[in-house]
Amino acid sequence: MPEEKIFFQSGGLKIEGLLHQSEGEGAVVVTHPHPLYGGNMHNNVVHSIINAYQQRGFTTLRFNFRGVGLSEGDHGQGIGEQQDVKSALTYVSGLGKSQVDLAGYSFGSWVNALGLAGFDNVKNLIMVSPPVAFIDFSFLGYNPKIKLVIAGSNDDIAPPNMIEKMLPTWNPEAEFMIIPGIDHFYWGGTDQVESIISNFLDKY
Repeated sequence: MPEEKIFFQSGGLKIEGLLHQSEGEGAVVVTHPHPLYGGNMHNNVVHSIINAYQQRGFTTLRFNFRGVGLSEGDHGQGIGEQQDVKSALTYVSGLGKSQVDLAGYSFGSWVNALGLAGFDNVKNLIMVSPPVAFIDFSFLGYNPKIKLVIAGSNDDIAPPNMIEKMLPTWNPEAEFMIIPGIDHFYWGGTDQVESIISNFLDKY
C-alpha cells in the first residue's frame, strides 16, 4: 500500500506528512535533516528508514518540519520542531498504534533527542548520524529508549570516534553500527542503513 499525503496539527500549524498504514501494533515516526540546508522528508536516508520499517509491517509517518514544503510556519531552532515530533507521535497513537518508535537522521536525530524525555509513548529511538560535531549534544543523558545509532566511517559531522565517547552516557547497551567508507550523506550507503535497521527490528 503506497503512502498517502496527510496533514496534522502542531501548535496551530498545519504539518505535511506521508503516512503508510499497516495492520499491526507497531509504528515509526521519522524526522529529516536540517531544513536550512535543504533537508526534507524526501531525503534518501529518511526513505531507507521508512523502507526498513514498512518491510517489517510497521505503520510509518514521515513529515516536513514547520516551514518546509507544505508545512506551515517557520524554522523553530529545534524548539518548534520538538512540538512537530510530539504532534506526529500523538497522531500515530491516535491510529491505535501502541508500539511507536522514533527515528531521525542528522538534524532530525538531534530534535528527537532534545524532546525524548517528553515523548512518553516512544518505545525505541534510532539515531542516524547524530550531528555531534555540528550541534551540542551535551544535554543528552542516559535514556534506555536509545537503542541504535548509525554513522558512516567518513562522517565528519557525526564522527564515529566522538559518538563512541558519548554513547556510554546515552545508553551503554545501545548498538552502534559504523558503515565503512560512507560520509554524512550516505550516497551508496542507504542499503546498509536499511539492512542494519531491518536486523535491529528482527530482535523486537
